[in-house]
Amino acid sequence: MLRRSLALILLAAVTLSSAQSLDEFKLRVDVELVQLPVSVLDKNGLPVRGLKQEYFSIFEDKVQQNITLFKQEDVPLSVGIVIDASGSMLDKLDRLNAAAMTFVRESNPADETSIVSFGDEVYLEQDLTNNTQILGRVLSGITSTGSTAFYDAVYLAARHLQRESIHEKKVLLVLSDGEDNKSKYNLKQVEKLLGESRITLYSVGLLSYGASTYGLQGQTGKKALKQLAEVTGGVPFFPKSVKDVEEICAKIARDLRNQYTIGYRPSNTKLDGSWRKVVVQLNPPQNMPKLKVRTKQGYYAPLSGETRTASDSSGRHSKTDDAGLRRIQLK
Repeated sequence: MLRRSLALILLAAVTLSSAQSLDEFKLRVDVELVQLPVSVLDKNGLPVRGLKQEYFSIFEDKVQQNITLFKQEDVPLSVGIVIDASGSMLDKLDRLNAAAMTFVRESNPADETSIVSFGDEVYLEQDLTNNTQILGRVLSGITSTGSTAFYDAVYLAARHLQRESIHEKKVLLVLSDGEDNKSKYNLKQVEKLLGESRITLYSVGLLSYGASTYGLQGQTGKKALKQLAEVTGGVPFFPKSVKDVEEICAKIARDLRNQYTIGYRPSNTKLDGSWRKVVVQLNPPQNMPKLKVRTKQGYYAPLSGETRTASDSSGRHSKTDDAGLRRIQLK
């Protein structure tokens, strides 16, 4: 009788332990680690290094969160360079291609980079590779023609980066005037996709030069480039001259190599697909000069049961040894 009771007690303990383990596993799966790329800049726009974790506070929907991840290191990135090759870029394309190569040269040598161009359609000119010679050859071969499927290009480039990249940190560099007259996707759809991803978008808007101007139409493009960058924690740039684009691309590369990565597990564990507003505050010692903090404006919570491809950092395959030039239409 004593043996039977002991066996029942042990069985109950094992069952309870298993149930607890399942609950703990479910909690770990459901509560995703939110990782934020955070840039800290001084008054001259230069990156500030060496700040401590205790200087930062994170709020999600005005509720302070517990920081569980904090690091600053120059880690390899997965990058998608999106080049506007529509007819309006005809006299600017050579400068854009040179600026894109400056970005590549200033970036971490272990970065993997793809090139997407767009006019009437969106093309993957080169899949992810760290071969700078291939990238340079591909960029020099892009020609300008057709209308502008801007929203389609950003949407499809972001989706490709999510699916194919091997690095956890992902960046889109978009060089365009931001105008759209051909896309099947709209601005809201592109914003939502970016908000669900770990992609940071930097935009370089080529709006007007010399006597030419886009007027009200140019303002529409500027608004789109600004919104897409800011929602991801990136920066929109609007140079006064196409000659300035190369310097801007070098600045973006330096910014990316000096970011902090700050993470937390959200206290709101509901899987409801809602937009969560995120604010990062910096409280440095009083003797430090005023600093500017930049990160994502927020993210969309996952829905119960959905697959979060944007959070899959394991990668499917590496293309760093890819030496072939391929032009594939993205749809």
